[in-house]
Amino acid sequence: MKQQLNLVTLGVEDLAVSRRFYSEGLGWTPLLDLDEIVFYQVGWGLALGLFSLADLGADTGQAAVAGTPFTLAQNLDSPADVDAAVERARAAGATVLKEPQRAAFGGYHGYFADPDGHRWEVCHNPGWSVADDGIVTLTPVETPDAED
Repeated sequence: MKQQLNLVTLGVEDLAVSRRFYSEGLGWTPLLDLDEIVFYQVGWGLALGLFSLADLGADTGQAAVAGTPFTLAQNLDSPADVDAAVERARAAGATVLKEPQRAAFGGYHGYFADPDGHRWEVCHNPGWSVADDGIVTLTPVETPDAED
């Protein structure tokens, strides 16, 4: 199997509520918006889909439940961008799980949950870079002293 990821689909309780949260609240532009599913371009060759839990369960043949044990993440250019993203999510109705703050990895981050409990980390990691060809490079960042 090729090592790649092209689509992440989130099962949501109410597609209309989630569509409003991502499109109007966060200001994301749909790539394709159909009655039963909406897709957003979220990176180079990567899309995020929102699909009702009932339809996702029927499609996979297994019951689907909201709020999964993983975190979606977005790396931004600065701590100020992290603060702004968390505030926008809060204004859109997200539950802020962790206010933006310095992180153990040497950057700055916060967490919020969308209306279905899907967790998002919004961070600034100065050791994260993406080349023009989409390849990610991670470089360890010196962590701040506890006294700072």
